Amino acid sequence: MTAKRTKPASTPARTAGGSPVTQSHIETWADEAERGYDLGQLRPKKVGRPSMGSGPADVTTVRLTPELRAALDQWAAAHGVDPSTVIRDALQRYLKAG
Repeated sequence: MTAKRTKPASTPARTAGGSPVTQSHIETWADEAERGYDLGQLRPKKVGRPSMGSGPADVTTVRLTPELRAALDQWAAAHGVDPSTVIRDALQRYLKAG
C-alpha cells in the first residue's frame, strides 16, 4: 500500500513590512504594474562582493607554510579581522614602504 501524500500547509504571503498580503495589496500592485515602471527609478540589485577600489578585485593565490598560516589565523582572530584583510593591509604597507 502506498502512503498518501499530503500537501504541506502553506504560509500566508506577507509584505516586506511583515503584514499579511490582502486582496487590496494585490490590486494595488497589479494596477502599478499595468501603468509600468520607470526603470531609472528602480534600484539595481547588487550582487556579489562589495567593491574594493577602482575596479573588480583580482584573486591571487599564495602558498604559506603551516606555521605562517597558523600565525596569520591567530593574528587575524586576535584582531577581529579575516586573514585576507591582514594580507591586503600588510602588502599595502610593504609596497608603500619599499
